[in-house]
Amino acid sequence: MAAVPGRPLRVALLGCGVVGSQVYRLLGQEAADLAARIGAPLEVTGVAVRRPGRARAVEVDPALLTADAMELVTRPGTDIVAEVIGGIEPARSLLLTAMKHGKSVVTANKALLAEDGAALHAAAASAGVDLYYEASVAGAIPLLRPLRESLAGDAVYRVLGIVNGTTNFILDRMDTSGAGFADALEEAQGLGYAEPDPTADVEGFDAAAKAAILAGLAFHTGVTAADVHREGITGVSAADMASARALGHVVKLLAICERSDGGVSVRVHPAMIPRDHPLAGVREAYNAVFVEAESAGRLMFYGAGAGGVPTASAVLGDIVAVARNRLAGTRGPDATTYAELPVLAMGEASTRYHIALDVADRPGVLARVAEAFARQEVSIKAVRQEGRGDDAQLVIVTHSAPDAALARCVAELGSMDVVRAVASVMRVEGESDE
Repeated sequence: MAAVPGRPLRVALLGCGVVGSQVYRLLGQEAADLAARIGAPLEVTGVAVRRPGRARAVEVDPALLTADAMELVTRPGTDIVAEVIGGIEPARSLLLTAMKHGKSVVTANKALLAEDGAALHAAAASAGVDLYYEASVAGAIPLLRPLRESLAGDAVYRVLGIVNGTTNFILDRMDTSGAGFADALEEAQGLGYAEPDPTADVEGFDAAAKAAILAGLAFHTGVTAADVHREGITGVSAADMASARALGHVVKLLAICERSDGGVSVRVHPAMIPRDHPLAGVREAYNAVFVEAESAGRLMFYGAGAGGVPTASAVLGDIVAVARNRLAGTRGPDATTYAELPVLAMGEASTRYHIALDVADRPGVLARVAEAFARQEVSIKAVRQEGRGDDAQLVIVTHSAPDAALARCVAELGSMDVVRAVASVMRVEGESDE
């Protein structure tokens, strides 16, 4: 639906919290430049909030505030609805209604896109409007549009990255200071990197939603958060960090999306990566994502992955793109799911394990352990013994194998009389299998 020449493009804003307030501020502060870039001015016609009378960090014209979000998204003359309230409902109903009424939509709502992205894309196509969501993954980092547009002529086969700043901050602190998980989490909360209830971050839900969005765009296949294998970082211990350090590795929470002949694998879990890997140097609350494509090779996207101002930058970029499309009477490219590749179960994913075993220090132990790996057809890449007597520990790193075979191997090791305990199990990524 084209905008009427000569009038401003009208924007309705849903939410005025950490991100929404910065979007509103930037729309006013950068109004002249935005108008020059678009070819028409942007005009905010309303801001939907739960409590219009509440004090806000950014001053908003009281006449724009409304508690009736549904009225705002159906208001005649509005061109673009920008949603930054988050969650599934009422966001889903509001956005579907907005598109039905001919409004293009910009959203930062990763949870909604990961759960019901197919319905949102279908609604946008049916209504002939845009659905843009760069801010839903990795904050200010331009990542989704390159996947959807810049690499449209290439075949992406792997996306690997750090997409949650809270967990990266916690793991970075555990690595650099020797802090335990609880202390590192408390520091993250004190600095505002972690919510009072950090479950979505530390249990991997946030990263899983982002992984689903990335995989869907990269592999042209419908992927939801329920398809993503998810493990958080609450079980990562100081001992795991020490083991990684001894190997010359560091622990990161990774989102891994891979395409193979059998389908696509999408997973989020902690993993050890070599300290010379570029992702190992991603510190504090920053994000970084590797995209590997057949022709383009390896591309890395790095930057601030969260925060009100960086995320608002991505929202504003989408508003500009959508506004240009409205003015020209066109739509941006849709995300496609033509490939319809099957999403593989975690057991079918090819992974490597780092396993630490507390073992009896007596002859024949290593042979018996090796036999357990052989029975599951898992090849051992490296093995070393640490300590002696009651402190004896075997550390084993495997070659790539199906995750199910590795899990069966760990279960068998745990039942052996020569193994006192399986002290640690962690996947290893980012290094050669040679």
